[in-house]
Amino acid sequence: MRWQAEAVWEAVAPLLPGFTVEVLPEVDSSNSELMRRARAGRTEPVLLVVERQTAGRGRLGRAWHSAPGDSLTFSLGLALAPADWSGLSLAVGVSLAESLHPRVRLKWPNDLWLDDRKLAGILIETASFGAGGPGVRQAVIGVGINIAPRPAEGLSTPPAALRELLPDIDASAALLRVVPALVRDVLGFAQSGFAPFHARFDARDALRDRAVTLSDGTAGTAHGVGEDGSLLVHTAAGLHAIGSSEVSVRPADR
Repeated sequence: MRWQAEAVWEAVAPLLPGFTVEVLPEVDSSNSELMRRARAGRTEPVLLVVERQTAGRGRLGRAWHSAPGDSLTFSLGLALAPADWSGLSLAVGVSLAESLHPRVRLKWPNDLWLDDRKLAGILIETASFGAGGPGVRQAVIGVGINIAPRPAEGLSTPPAALRELLPDIDASAALLRVVPALVRDVLGFAQSGFAPFHARFDARDALRDRAVTLSDGTAGTAHGVGEDGSLLVHTAAGLHAIGSSEVSVRPADR
């Protein structure tokens, strides 16, 4: 595949001095690679695109499998110092969804959905490596987007694919479609926090007014997200703000 790396760089470099774009044919995990580089003192802003991951990771340690051309996997590494990190994964999701298609919805806290099927996932990791001044941490924002339909073996629901919405798109075109806006939005988050993204998330919230079950078994109805990006769930015991619990959605009544 011919990657439009130069076009991505031209769009982003004015926003991030020292920014580079790198494409690797294979690595264990793009997030893991950038975290290793950061530990070694390499914290310059970088977009790392990987054609095939051998040990891709999702949230809660789940595996994310990718094959050349069938999916787009990349990690954006940059130093950030927001006043509050809460809601960053939601802001990233908002940016990606808006860049991809009006039908793409957001499942709190870090998935993109198409018709209640997973289209993309986000994994954000941060660490402080003693450089950049007080409050600065290295953020690694990992994104995996299904481009072509993927096998559904072992999955309760077949995953969605971007080509269902954009039949002619490939991974390179999807990269150019999402990355410039993503960088602008991440920098905006660092300046202003989640507040500017709140209404944008609400407009694509896939869980609002739906029955949900939390990982501890608590059942309730989702009522959007709070100012800090927490999931608001109305249960028998009242309204609760959920910060990190895994959330599953009950099947809709037939």
